[in-house]
Amino acid sequence: MSRLLVRSQQPDDQGCVLKITPESAGWRYVGFEVYKLQPGQVLNQASGDEEVCLVLISGIATVRAQDQVFEHIGKRMSVFERIPPYAVYVPAQAEYQVTAETEIEIGVCKAPAKGTMPVRLIKPEDVPAMNRGQGTNERYIHNILMGENPAESLLITEVYTPNGHWSSYPPHKHDSDNLPQESYLEETYYHKVNPPQGFAFQRVYTDDRSIDETLSVHNNEVVLVPGGYHPVGAPHGYDLYYLNVMAGPSRDWKFHNDPDHEWILQPK
Repeated sequence: MSRLLVRSQQPDDQGCVLKITPESAGWRYVGFEVYKLQPGQVLNQASGDEEVCLVLISGIATVRAQDQVFEHIGKRMSVFERIPPYAVYVPAQAEYQVTAETEIEIGVCKAPAKGTMPVRLIKPEDVPAMNRGQGTNERYIHNILMGENPAESLLITEVYTPNGHWSSYPPHKHDSDNLPQESYLEETYYHKVNPPQGFAFQRVYTDDRSIDETLSVHNNEVVLVPGGYHPVGAPHGYDLYYLNVMAGPSRDWKFHNDPDHEWILQPK
């Protein structure tokens, strides 16, 4: 199996089904975990030297962090309802607790931080939603923690790619610390497919082809993007969702399109 593909496992005693650390990914900034909790199950964690964004992928929960309590948050039971999620931002050096009120799936997104921002609830109405692209390049975006929603390091968004469509397309990259033209950002893609027996394709490749892999991605799998271009295609019959987590030395999303394919953006 490719080192860029990470599969989910059965829940451990804490409900963890997937865990990516900077050490396991071979990079410096992004951490990402997924927990699936049963009603009444409690997850207790501490953020340490990282900020954390808890993205409620599905289900209803109560979240406690420092002196804040957010009760009965959550609205969608499936990501394919295409409702923006609830999320909770937790600064570094804070303890937090998640109590499942229904079955829940929660993404724990992490990146280095100093703890300069307070705990806050991010409601669905705080999440900008937009369409991007046209034709079979059209997809739907929920910007959970992008530039308009502050953090120290984290950038988080979720994308819906209808069946037969492409996203992260034309291919773009953000692997050069060369602002203002391009930023260096590591990235994870957490994929979900509807119906769940389906698959999607993601290619990750660099200009010099030191990385050049085309991956068949299934439900609940993660693709690591340490660098290079990373387009995604959803086959006919299978809608695709993915949750993106990005972080790097600066909190700027400045990307560079593959010049071979940038012509696609030209007006017809």
